[in-house]
Amino acid sequence: MNSIITPTYAVHFNEKGYETLNKHLDKSNYSKIFILVDENTHNDCLPSFMGNIEGDYDFEIIEIEAGEINKNIGTCTQVWEVLSELDADRKSAMINLGGGVVTDLGGFVASCFKRGIDFINIPTTLLAMVDASVGGKTGVDLGPLKNQIGVINQPQMVVVVPEFLNTLNERQLQSGFAEMLKHGLIRDVKYWNTLKKVTSFDDISTLIYTSVSIKNAVVVQDPTEQHLRKILNYGHTLGHAVESYFLESQDHELLLHGEAIAVGMILEGYLSHKLTGLPKAELEDIKMTFLNRYKKVTFAKSDIDAILSLLKFDKKNSHGNINFVLLKGIGDPAIDVKVPSNLMLEAFEYYAE
Repeated sequence: MNSIITPTYAVHFNEKGYETLNKHLDKSNYSKIFILVDENTHNDCLPSFMGNIEGDYDFEIIEIEAGEINKNIGTCTQVWEVLSELDADRKSAMINLGGGVVTDLGGFVASCFKRGIDFINIPTTLLAMVDASVGGKTGVDLGPLKNQIGVINQPQMVVVVPEFLNTLNERQLQSGFAEMLKHGLIRDVKYWNTLKKVTSFDDISTLIYTSVSIKNAVVVQDPTEQHLRKILNYGHTLGHAVESYFLESQDHELLLHGEAIAVGMILEGYLSHKLTGLPKAELEDIKMTFLNRYKKVTFAKSDIDAILSLLKFDKKNSHGNINFVLLKGIGDPAIDVKVPSNLMLEAFEYYAE
């Protein structure tokens, strides 16, 4: 499987990834190498990863607590303090071995420590492989508000090893698959139709490669999200608000990222039908595809009001306007669309039907 080349680094796969990583470590002469893990990847992924490292290096393992709720500036501070205590310097490097929380937070920690040290991402979840592996977005949440603090900074490389997916349960795999479905919706109707037929995650390496390629093609054209890259946020305006609300709510079970985005893609599909011409048949296709894979979420009127109040914090907002990414058709997105409030309420009604 060929590496996917970005302007500043490459995404490598399987044995080629380990081979490239070992060459990089050998030539870089890092003073110390820190491996950031959570308790899950420490147990399930670190032994396999270390078994593929050649050479004798001064590794230090830093473990954080797993889960989106720990993706915050407090955790960053703890990691920065550990780096200082262990005498990290500007010639040190950080390897982030984990899902999106570890790679997002680890990239941000590395980008800020001593004004920036090298970091390498080894995504271990499907979500991180197809989403966080490309684009250089790093950061943490501000309370329940998603990814409010961060920078765009590129890793030295990304190594994707699909074998790590064997450590995940079905729910985690489905969460990552939502982002792959999004790639089809915003860029490639044939890919969308292929993904709809997937019934097993046993061998999806080729599909992972396609998703990474789709995202990379977008990011290469617009690395700082001034225009085209915004299409990657389809389903995320309302989806992130749903995720944030459930993150802070005491009355609801937490939703995984992909589960919340699946809701967002149905809601924003309805808005697309009303505002940008998405055909009714394609809207119904989107709705049924997601409801067949993801448990339907029940929203009370108070839930919807609270979710809509969170939209003012969306990162795509500009000059007081909430900007949506919608679809003119499957594979044909529109950016910076303004949506009347009454249509958002209608979208929730459509979701509940």
